[in-house]
Amino acid sequence: MSLVRSSRWFPVAGWFVATATSIVLSWVALLPVLNAARADVGALPDIDQVPAADVTLAPLLTSTPTGSPARSAPATAAPGAEPTKTGGPTRKPATTKPTAAATTKPATTTVDGWTVTTGADGVRTYVRSFSVEGGRAVIKMTSDGVVSLVTATPADGFTVEKTQSSPTDLAVYFNETNHSFIVRAIWFNDAPFTEVNEIGS
Repeated sequence: MSLVRSSRWFPVAGWFVATATSIVLSWVALLPVLNAARADVGALPDIDQVPAADVTLAPLLTSTPTGSPARSAPATAAPGAEPTKTGGPTRKPATTKPTAAATTKPATTTVDGWTVTTGADGVRTYVRSFSVEGGRAVIKMTSDGVVSLVTATPADGFTVEKTQSSPTDLAVYFNETNHSFIVRAIWFNDAPFTEVNEIGS
């Protein structure tokens, strides 16, 4: 008789375990959204804190001003003769040197929608734009595992928030009341991984 009574509780216990597990998994999945709703978490950086784009400068050339008197080359003395000194100071001839070394532009390729450039140090930089109904985000990743937000522009009626739990994990939220678009970017297995989700309606 006790065996019959205990077998009636197995389905109830199974339902309880399945329900508790789904609640925990839902909570973990929504944790970034819940954190974004707090005012003290995920504020966008000030525009002055966003890193500037890489710029390669062309070499600058220096020249002597026009209208300066031409200087004659000094006479060379015969071997073994003592050099003679003139009364005025001597100047070094002006030379033209570039102030920055000329660099070749890194090769640019496209891989899975990402624009990829490889620097002289071998670090690959991935840049990609994501457009959703809530706005547009440009995300940059490097092969040394750093994920960063370049720009985020919300659409009319939306706000934007950024959360970054680690240097390799970034989420950008475009929010309006009861409706969010999430662009999540992760450096995973030596490659960029992104997913775009919509929550609410």
